Amino acid sequence: MLFWLKKFISFWLMPLPFCLTAMVAGLLLLLVFKRARLGRWLLVVGVGILMLLSNPLLSKRLIRALETRYAAIPELVVGAPLPAALAACRYVVVLGGGNGNTPGLSANNLLSTSAASRLFEAVRILRVQTEAKMIVSGPGDGRRETHAVVLARAAQAYGIEPGRILYIEQARDTEEESRAVQRLAQGGRVALVTSAWHMPRSVALFRSAGLDPLPCPADFRGHSDEDIIFDDFLWDVESLTRSTFAIRERIGYLWIWLRGKA
Repeated sequence: MLFWLKKFISFWLMPLPFCLTAMVAGLLLLLVFKRARLGRWLLVVGVGILMLLSNPLLSKRLIRALETRYAAIPELVVGAPLPAALAACRYVVVLGGGNGNTPGLSANNLLSTSAASRLFEAVRILRVQTEAKMIVSGPGDGRRETHAVVLARAAQAYGIEPGRILYIEQARDTEEESRAVQRLAQGGRVALVTSAWHMPRSVALFRSAGLDPLPCPADFRGHSDEDIIFDDFLWDVESLTRSTFAIRERIGYLWIWLRGKA
């Protein structure tokens, strides 16, 4: 019950539902209930917030604050000495990022952008950390194969042996994933692979579950060394997506902080 209540509340706090609700309410107040002042105010708020969060400059700033919390794993060369922290990891955990379902497509083509980026980072690490096992996570809908299975099939296509892969197929969110990993790892050090913007909340939850994860961020959305161009002063859907990720993560972090897990 708590899981679905959390999902319901967080949905309405996301930029697009929040702004559309404000604009619709403003129109109703303006045209139906003759509350012109309040209606105009809600319309301005809804449109203004939507424009701000759809701007590339602002959205990159919002998400970059999350993505720079933990450093990325540097380039790794097969045969070269591994960083000590990575060499100590016995498991490489890939948190679920979602997939589509189209008959006839290979597993890598079913993965979402976030899931594919996370998987590629994990495979990169596993190619040089040959002693580690891979843990893939993600539930299904009961009718199709789970997201964990899709991740595993894609990993095998990129050279990871089936015997190195462990599955978490029932966890519905990061908190449940952290507890499942704790049971599988049995105290072993884990390398945690997820989107860079999702890493602060993930690390907090894994530590709360009794693990000491090595952050291995992937799927970066707000690169810092970029020139400012004219388009950065406009609006686009990609920027709204970045802002949505950034706001969702901050709300999620506040939720676990209030519950003493961060």
